[in-house]
Amino acid sequence: MKKKIILASRSPRRKQLLEWAEIDFDILVKETAETWPEGMAIADVPVHIARQKALAALGTITYERYEHGVPVLAADTVVVIDNDILGKPVDREEAIRMLKRLSGRSHSVITGVVIMDGKKEVAFSDHTEVEFNVLPMEAIEYYVEEYKPYDKAGAYAIQEWIGVLGIKCIHGDFYNVMGLPVNRVVRTLISDFP
Repeated sequence: MKKKIILASRSPRRKQLLEWAEIDFDILVKETAETWPEGMAIADVPVHIARQKALAALGTITYERYEHGVPVLAADTVVVIDNDILGKPVDREEAIRMLKRLSGRSHSVITGVVIMDGKKEVAFSDHTEVEFNVLPMEAIEYYVEEYKPYDKAGAYAIQEWIGVLGIKCIHGDFYNVMGLPVNRVVRTLISDFP
């Protein structure tokens, strides 16, 4: 892809995935509240949050620097178990509680993606099922102490130690669990934002 895009995210994982896909991008983020309307279906939450991020970034673009119609890409990832969204843990105790809850069980990872250029918007979500082995308490505590997963939904990153040793299987896109279904994003940029 030759066309430059704007990534409305500070996530190092999303940045890395776009670099691997050899997409030319700049990062432009305007802070937004990661909230959603009461009663919204869980499957719609990540797209709603991604849309707020994209709109906020789109509103700050200076066209002295970028050409009109530059696509803005935003994403949000949630971990869902027992119809509860596990967000980013606020401290060590919450991270440990989340990982104990995921231990030995399956959960869903949903990433909502919004791409917009001021005239057009494409929004979708990608779902991946992840199953953990039973995680011994010592492993959970080690991971939280060593990796400090406080910026990660569900308190883990699939590409880190806990994922390598703890995940039994996944059904769906591995990169979606990292934070961006990059294959689908690239196909959407090519087809809808040429």
